[in-house]
Amino acid sequence: MSYLTQKTLKKEISFSGIALHSGFNVNVCIKPAKPNFGIVFKRTDLKINNLIYPSFMNVTNTLLNTTVENEFGAKVSTIEHLMCALFGLGIDNALIEIDNEEVPILDGSAKNFIENIKFSGIEISNVPIKVIKINQEVIYKEGDKFISIKPSAVSLEIDFELKYKNNIIGNQRNKVKVYEDDLTEIYNSRTYCLYEDVELIKKQGLAKGGSLENAIVVKDDKILNPGGLRNSKEFVNHKILDCIGDLFTSGYRIIASITCSQGGHYLTNQLLRKVFQNKENFSILEIKEKNLPHSLINKNLLRSIA
Repeated sequence: MSYLTQKTLKKEISFSGIALHSGFNVNVCIKPAKPNFGIVFKRTDLKINNLIYPSFMNVTNTLLNTTVENEFGAKVSTIEHLMCALFGLGIDNALIEIDNEEVPILDGSAKNFIENIKFSGIEISNVPIKVIKINQEVIYKEGDKFISIKPSAVSLEIDFELKYKNNIIGNQRNKVKVYEDDLTEIYNSRTYCLYEDVELIKKQGLAKGGSLENAIVVKDDKILNPGGLRNSKEFVNHKILDCIGDLFTSGYRIIASITCSQGGHYLTNQLLRKVFQNKENFSILEIKEKNLPHSLINKNLLRSIA
Protein backbone atom coordinates (compact mmCIF):
# COMPACT_ATOMS: atom_id res chain seq x y z
CA MET A 1 0.00 0.00 0.00
CA SER A 2 1.47 3.34 -1.08
CA TYR A 3 1.25 6.11 1.49
CA LEU A 4 2.27 8.90 -0.89
CA THR A 5 -1.09 10.06 -2.25
CA GLN A 6 -4.38 10.62 -0.46
CA LYS A 7 -6.88 7.78 -0.33
CA THR A 8 -10.49 7.10 0.50
CA LEU A 9 -12.90 4.17 0.21
CA LYS A 10 -14.19 3.12 -3.20
CA LYS A 11 -17.70 2.68 -1.84
CA GLU A 12 -19.47 3.18 1.47
CA ILE A 13 -19.53 0.40 4.04
CA SER A 14 -21.98 -0.17 6.88
CA PHE A 15 -21.80 -2.23 10.04
CA SER A 16 -23.54 -2.53 13.38
CA GLY A 17 -22.55 -3.75 16.81
CA ILE A 18 -22.61 -3.35 20.55
CA ALA A 19 -20.75 -0.42 22.08
CA LEU A 20 -18.32 -1.62 24.74
CA HIS A 21 -19.06 0.95 27.43
CA SER A 22 -22.60 2.19 26.76
CA GLY A 23 -23.97 -1.22 25.78
CA PHE A 24 -26.06 0.35 22.99
CA ASN A 25 -26.42 -1.17 19.54
CA VAL A 26 -24.81 1.29 17.15
CA ASN A 27 -24.94 1.64 13.36
CA VAL A 28 -22.03 3.06 11.40
CA CYS A 29 -21.68 4.00 7.75
CA ILE A 30 -18.27 5.04 6.41
CA LYS A 31 -18.51 7.03 3.19
CA PRO A 32 -15.87 8.05 0.65
CA ALA A 33 -14.70 11.67 0.77
CA LYS A 34 -12.72 13.98 -1.50
CA PRO A 35 -9.03 14.78 -1.00
CA ASN A 36 -8.23 17.13 1.91
CA PHE A 37 -11.60 16.35 3.54
CA GLY A 38 -9.90 14.48 6.37
CA ILE A 39 -11.58 12.07 8.77
CA VAL A 40 -14.88 13.44 10.10
CA PHE A 41 -17.50 11.84 12.36
CA LYS A 42 -21.15 12.78 11.88
CA ARG A 43 -23.71 11.98 14.57
CA THR A 44 -26.81 11.15 12.52
CA ASP A 45 -28.96 10.98 15.67
CA LEU A 46 -28.37 14.72 16.14
CA LYS A 47 -29.97 17.25 13.79
CA ILE A 48 -27.55 20.15 14.30
CA ASN A 49 -23.95 20.70 15.40
CA ASN A 50 -23.28 17.04 14.74
CA LEU A 51 -19.82 17.04 13.13
CA ILE A 52 -16.93 15.92 15.32
CA TYR A 53 -13.31 16.11 14.22
CA PRO A 54 -10.99 13.45 15.70
CA SER A 55 -8.23 15.86 16.68
CA PHE A 56 -6.01 15.43 19.74
CA MET A 57 -7.20 18.87 20.85
CA ASN A 58 -10.79 17.62 20.83
CA VAL A 59 -10.04 14.63 23.08
CA THR A 60 -12.06 15.06 26.27
CA ASN A 61 -11.76 11.63 27.86
CA THR A 62 -9.04 8.96 27.89
CA LEU A 63 -10.41 6.65 30.61
CA LEU A 64 -10.39 3.19 28.99
CA ASN A 65 -11.00 4.70 25.54
CA THR A 66 -10.49 7.83 23.47
CA THR A 67 -13.41 10.25 23.25
CA VAL A 68 -13.56 13.30 20.99
CA GLU A 69 -16.09 16.09 21.40
CA ASN A 70 -17.06 19.24 19.52
CA GLU A 71 -17.73 22.68 21.00
CA PHE A 72 -21.44 21.91 21.30
CA GLY A 73 -20.96 18.82 23.45
CA ALA A 74 -21.55 16.23 20.73
CA LYS A 75 -19.10 13.38 21.22
CA VAL A 76 -17.93 10.09 19.81
CA SER A 77 -16.05 7.62 22.00
CA THR A 78 -13.96 4.48 21.57
CA ILE A 79 -12.66 5.75 18.24
CA GLU A 80 -9.14 4.30 18.57
CA HIS A 81 -9.61 0.89 16.87
CA LEU A 82 -11.34 2.39 13.84
CA MET A 83 -8.75 5.18 13.66
CA CYS A 84 -5.97 2.57 13.70
CA ALA A 85 -7.60 0.73 10.79
CA LEU A 86 -7.90 3.95 8.78
CA PHE A 87 -4.31 4.90 9.52
CA GLY A 88 -2.97 1.43 8.75
CA LEU A 89 -4.74 1.19 5.39
CA GLY A 90 -3.75 4.71 4.39
CA ILE A 91 -7.26 6.18 4.43
CA ASP A 92 -6.88 9.96 4.62
CA ASN A 93 -10.45 11.02 3.86
CA ALA A 94 -13.76 9.58 5.04
CA LEU A 95 -17.10 10.66 6.46
CA ILE A 96 -18.10 8.37 9.32
CA GLU A 97 -21.82 8.51 10.04
CA ILE A 98 -22.77 7.08 13.41
CA ASP A 99 -26.16 7.02 15.15
CA ASN A 100 -24.92 7.05 18.74
CA GLU A 101 -22.01 8.34 20.75
CA GLU A 102 -19.76 5.26 20.77
CA VAL A 103 -18.14 3.26 17.97
CA PRO A 104 -19.08 -0.45 18.16
CA ILE A 105 -16.42 -2.63 19.76
CA LEU A 106 -17.03 -5.56 17.34
CA ASP A 107 -14.51 -8.24 18.37
CA GLY A 108 -12.38 -5.88 20.49
CA SER A 109 -9.69 -5.37 17.86
CA ALA A 110 -9.31 -3.57 14.52
CA LYS A 111 -9.71 -6.82 12.55
CA ASN A 112 -13.32 -6.29 11.41
CA PHE A 113 -12.72 -2.64 10.51
CA ILE A 114 -9.74 -3.67 8.37
CA GLU A 115 -11.76 -6.39 6.62
CA ASN A 116 -14.69 -4.05 5.93
CA ILE A 117 -12.49 -1.33 4.47
CA LYS A 118 -10.58 -3.82 2.30
CA PHE A 119 -13.89 -5.22 1.06
CA SER A 120 -14.89 -1.72 -0.06
CA GLY A 121 -11.64 -1.21 -1.90
CA ILE A 122 -9.44 1.86 -1.75
CA GLU A 123 -9.68 4.84 -4.10
CA ILE A 124 -6.30 6.43 -4.79
CA SER A 125 -6.17 10.12 -5.73
CA ASN A 126 -3.38 12.15 -7.32
CA VAL A 127 -3.31 14.59 -4.40
CA PRO A 128 -0.15 14.30 -2.29
CA ILE A 129 -0.32 13.44 1.37
CA LYS A 130 1.08 15.58 4.14
CA VAL A 131 3.26 14.12 6.86
CA ILE A 132 4.42 15.30 10.25
CA LYS A 133 8.17 15.04 10.70
CA ILE A 134 9.43 15.22 14.28
CA ASN A 135 12.47 17.48 14.56
CA GLN A 136 13.50 16.99 18.18
CA GLU A 137 12.78 14.65 21.07
CA VAL A 138 9.74 15.30 23.27
CA ILE A 139 9.05 13.29 26.43
CA TYR A 140 6.00 13.06 28.66
CA LYS A 141 6.23 11.29 32.03
CA GLU A 142 3.92 10.43 34.91
CA GLY A 143 5.70 8.50 37.64
CA ASP A 144 7.09 5.28 36.16
CA LYS A 145 5.03 5.72 33.01
CA PHE A 146 6.49 7.58 30.05
CA ILE A 147 6.21 8.13 26.33
CA SER A 148 8.75 9.81 24.07
CA ILE A 149 8.90 10.78 20.42
CA LYS A 150 12.07 11.61 18.52
CA PRO A 151 13.23 12.05 14.93
CA SER A 152 13.32 9.08 12.56
CA ALA A 153 14.50 8.65 8.99
CA VAL A 154 11.42 7.70 7.01
CA SER A 155 9.43 5.44 9.29
CA LEU A 156 7.06 5.39 12.23
CA GLU A 157 8.59 3.11 14.82
CA ILE A 158 6.72 2.21 18.00
CA ASP A 159 8.56 0.48 20.85
CA PHE A 160 6.04 -0.36 23.59
CA GLU A 161 6.36 -2.23 26.86
CA LEU A 162 3.89 -3.40 29.50
CA LYS A 163 4.62 -4.18 33.13
CA TYR A 164 1.97 -6.13 35.03
CA LYS A 165 2.16 -8.03 38.29
CA ASN A 166 -0.22 -10.58 36.79
CA ASN A 167 1.77 -13.61 35.64
CA ILE A 168 -0.18 -14.09 32.41
CA ILE A 169 0.36 -10.55 31.16
CA GLY A 170 3.67 -9.93 32.93
CA ASN A 171 6.27 -7.80 31.19
CA GLN A 172 5.71 -7.69 27.43
CA ARG A 173 7.51 -5.63 24.83
CA ASN A 174 7.23 -5.30 21.08
CA LYS A 175 8.61 -2.96 18.44
CA VAL A 176 7.08 -2.36 15.03
CA LYS A 177 7.75 -0.24 11.96
CA VAL A 178 4.25 0.84 11.05
CA TYR A 179 4.88 1.58 7.36
CA GLU A 180 7.01 -1.50 6.69
CA ASP A 181 6.00 -4.42 8.90
CA ASP A 182 3.09 -6.83 8.53
CA LEU A 183 0.69 -5.47 11.16
CA THR A 184 -1.82 -8.33 11.03
CA GLU A 185 -1.10 -9.40 14.62
CA ILE A 186 -1.44 -5.78 15.77
CA TYR A 187 -4.81 -5.34 14.05
CA ASN A 188 -6.09 -8.69 15.39
CA SER A 189 -5.14 -8.06 19.03
CA ARG A 190 -8.09 -7.48 21.35
CA THR A 191 -8.67 -5.16 24.26
CA TYR A 192 -8.22 -6.80 27.66
CA CYS A 193 -8.74 -6.41 31.38
CA LEU A 194 -8.11 -8.18 34.66
CA TYR A 195 -11.08 -10.07 36.12
CA GLU A 196 -10.73 -8.24 39.44
CA ASP A 197 -11.13 -4.90 37.65
CA VAL A 198 -14.41 -5.78 35.91
CA GLU A 199 -16.63 -4.93 38.87
CA LEU A 200 -14.91 -1.60 39.44
CA ILE A 201 -15.19 -0.69 35.75
CA LYS A 202 -18.91 -1.50 35.76
CA LYS A 203 -19.44 0.57 38.91
CA GLN A 204 -18.11 3.51 36.91
CA GLY A 205 -20.91 2.93 34.41
CA LEU A 206 -18.57 1.46 31.81
CA ALA A 207 -18.18 -1.89 30.04
CA LYS A 208 -21.96 -2.42 29.82
CA GLY A 209 -21.43 -4.13 26.47
CA GLY A 210 -18.31 -6.03 27.48
CA SER A 211 -18.13 -9.82 27.09
CA LEU A 212 -15.68 -12.58 26.28
CA GLU A 213 -16.68 -12.04 22.65
CA ASN A 214 -15.07 -8.60 22.55
CA ALA A 215 -12.41 -8.55 25.28
CA ILE A 216 -9.76 -10.77 26.80
CA VAL A 217 -10.35 -11.31 30.51
CA VAL A 218 -7.49 -12.55 32.67
CA LYS A 219 -8.24 -14.15 36.06
CA ASP A 220 -5.16 -15.01 38.12
CA ASP A 221 -3.16 -17.43 35.93
CA LYS A 222 -5.94 -18.15 33.47
CA ILE A 223 -7.37 -16.55 30.34
CA LEU A 224 -11.15 -16.93 30.53
CA ASN A 225 -11.73 -16.69 26.78
CA PRO A 226 -12.31 -20.19 25.36
CA GLY A 227 -10.00 -19.67 22.41
CA GLY A 228 -7.13 -18.22 24.42
CA LEU A 229 -4.84 -15.64 22.84
CA ARG A 230 -4.60 -14.90 19.13
CA ASN A 231 -0.86 -14.28 19.33
CA SER A 232 1.82 -14.53 22.01
CA LYS A 233 2.10 -10.75 22.46
CA GLU A 234 -1.58 -9.90 22.15
CA PHE A 235 -1.61 -7.68 25.24
CA VAL A 236 1.22 -5.35 24.19
CA ASN A 237 0.14 -5.59 20.55
CA HIS A 238 -3.27 -4.21 21.48
CA LYS A 239 -1.57 -1.29 23.20
CA ILE A 240 0.34 -0.61 19.98
CA LEU A 241 -2.98 -0.75 18.10
CA ASP A 242 -4.42 1.86 20.46
CA CYS A 243 -1.30 4.00 20.12
CA ILE A 244 -1.52 4.01 16.31
CA GLY A 245 -5.18 5.01 16.45
CA ASP A 246 -4.52 7.78 18.93
CA LEU A 247 -1.57 9.10 16.90
CA PHE A 248 -3.93 9.59 13.94
CA THR A 249 -5.65 12.33 15.95
CA SER A 250 -2.64 14.40 14.84
CA GLY A 251 -4.40 14.55 11.46
CA TYR A 252 -1.52 13.20 9.37
CA ARG A 253 0.97 10.37 8.98
CA ILE A 254 3.89 10.78 11.36
CA ILE A 255 7.58 10.15 10.72
CA ALA A 256 9.08 9.50 14.14
CA SER A 257 10.37 6.98 16.63
CA ILE A 258 8.14 6.43 19.66
CA THR A 259 9.06 4.66 22.89
CA CYS A 260 6.43 4.01 25.54
CA SER A 261 6.42 2.24 28.87
CA GLN A 262 3.10 1.43 30.59
CA GLY A 263 1.28 4.05 28.57
CA GLY A 264 -2.18 4.35 27.13
CA HIS A 265 -4.65 6.83 25.67
CA TYR A 266 -3.86 9.57 28.19
CA LEU A 267 -0.09 9.52 27.73
CA THR A 268 -0.35 9.49 23.93
CA ASN A 269 -2.75 12.44 23.97
CA GLN A 270 -0.56 14.41 26.37
CA LEU A 271 2.48 13.73 24.20
CA LEU A 272 0.72 15.09 21.10
CA ARG A 273 -0.37 18.18 22.99
CA LYS A 274 3.20 18.76 24.14
CA VAL A 275 4.65 18.23 20.65
CA PHE A 276 2.34 20.76 19.02
CA GLN A 277 2.85 23.39 21.71
CA ASN A 278 6.20 24.25 20.15
CA LYS A 279 6.56 24.67 16.36
CA GLU A 280 10.25 23.78 16.61
CA ASN A 281 9.27 20.22 17.57
CA PHE A 282 7.82 19.35 14.17
CA SER A 283 7.41 20.18 10.50
CA ILE A 284 4.40 19.49 8.31
CA LEU A 285 5.64 18.37 4.92
CA GLU A 286 3.91 17.76 1.62
CA ILE A 287 5.30 15.03 -0.63
CA LYS A 288 5.92 16.32 -4.14
CA GLU A 289 7.08 13.19 -5.93
CA LYS A 290 5.76 9.66 -6.45
CA ASN A 291 8.54 7.89 -4.57
CA LEU A 292 10.03 8.44 -1.16
CA PRO A 293 13.52 7.13 -0.38
CA HIS A 294 13.42 4.22 2.03
CA SER A 295 16.50 5.07 4.05
CA LEU A 296 16.12 8.80 4.57
CA ILE A 297 14.02 11.80 3.72
CA ASN A 298 15.37 13.68 0.73
CA LYS A 299 14.43 17.28 1.40
CA ASN A 300 14.16 17.95 -2.33
CA LEU A 301 11.08 15.72 -2.43
CA LEU A 302 9.31 17.52 0.33
CA ARG A 303 7.90 20.98 0.78
CA SER A 304 7.37 22.42 4.23
CA ILE A 305 3.92 23.90 4.71
CA ALA A 306 4.17 24.62 8.42
